[in-house]
Amino acid sequence: MKEITVSGQKRTDLGKKASKALRKQGLVPCNIYGEQKDANGQPVAMAFASPMSELRKLVYTPHIYVVNLLIDGESHPAILKELQFHPVTDALLHVDFFEVNDQKPITIGVPVKLNGLAQGVRDGGRMNLSIRKIDVTAPYQNIPEHLDIDVTGLRLGKSIKVGELSFEGLELATPKEVVVCSVKMTRQAVDSSAAAATDEAAADDAAAAPAAEEK
Repeated sequence: MKEITVSGQKRTDLGKKASKALRKQGLVPCNIYGEQKDANGQPVAMAFASPMSELRKLVYTPHIYVVNLLIDGESHPAILKELQFHPVTDALLHVDFFEVNDQKPITIGVPVKLNGLAQGVRDGGRMNLSIRKIDVTAPYQNIPEHLDIDVTGLRLGKSIKVGELSFEGLELATPKEVVVCSVKMTRQAVDSSAAAATDEAAADDAAAAPAAEEK
């Protein structure tokens, strides 16, 4: 996984008024959750604020990152947990992070990358990508930037499901029956199949004709 550094400062005033004031200053309220639990067994959050200018490069991207959070100068490796946006303006309102370490596996969605030209596409079909990410579980340092899937042999009307895939060092957390990609039939493919069937029938008739004349 790629790494990105985001700075922040701890905050103690957690009210709505304080959060609104932070946003006016170009800061976004954030929480980071780690191993620590409260008396009820719930994860304890450390509240901080980070500049929108730094979060933008993390939020508005298709890539996944390990985030080196520098909160008041102290480093906290983390991954994105949840984003909250304004329902009307789509402005970023809040970010939750989950602290990670070298030992404990994490589960995160990794982008899918289809490699090769599918046979079904060569035959006139259309490639359909059903999901853009597959959830995997592994120590964060073992998680790749994307998952390579070879679709060269995928034929018309066929699909690849999560259960058919495997990647060294990764446990797939997305359900096995979920379809990753498929090749859909198109009018061009139907016409090509019909033409091929007509040509084959014509060839059979031509081959049969001499035999009929000999009789």
